[in-house]
Amino acid sequence: MKQQPEATKRVTTKSVAALKAERRKIACLTAYDFITAKLIDQAGVDIALVGDSLGMVFQGHETTLPVTLDEMIYHAKTVVRGVQRAMVVVDMPFMSYQANAEEGFRNAGRIMKEAGAGGVKVEGGREMAEMIRLTTTSGIPVMGHLGLTPQSIHRFGGYQPRGATKAEARRILADAKVLEDAGVFAIVLEKIPASLAAQVTAALKVPTIGIGAGPRCDGQI
Repeated sequence: MKQQPEATKRVTTKSVAALKAERRKIACLTAYDFITAKLIDQAGVDIALVGDSLGMVFQGHETTLPVTLDEMIYHAKTVVRGVQRAMVVVDMPFMSYQANAEEGFRNAGRIMKEAGAGGVKVEGGREMAEMIRLTTTSGIPVMGHLGLTPQSIHRFGGYQPRGATKAEARRILADAKVLEDAGVFAIVLEKIPASLAAQVTAALKVPTIGIGAGPRCDGQI
């Protein structure tokens, strides 16, 4: 009798945590469509991130701010259909979660329910803790994002690196611990000094995933 092929095991928050525990690097790539998702999944990527960066690289906007929740859900659906193994994490777009925790929770629920995603990503530090706690305790995995946060581009006046001063570095480290306590399963560290990223990575139980933050994060995008 012919043996049936073993079903592909989906990457989950548990397996992402195990990669850190085993000191194995986490591979994460962005995808906005079915074909790209299929290709990176076949290559063995652990996390497919549906980034609101699609507003710039796919739609031609100057920032990520114009991207809507409906657009993110549309692109997330196509990515989910393209993967068999990778965990699909979807950026929550600007103003879909900042107003209050309840609105953020409901919109995260829409992404999970309508797109079939494995989790959502939100930008920000301690100010996002209430929304993250409500969302994670309700069963929705949340990935944090610290350092350069593109949705705050107008507040900071550009895409400059973060964490260069002692005060800013201390805040990023403190925010990372707050996000961990709130229940995130991982944290993206974008454009911060490699030494600070290493310090944050060592201080946390949850994995860190770097974007221009040096080689000592637990994974890379």
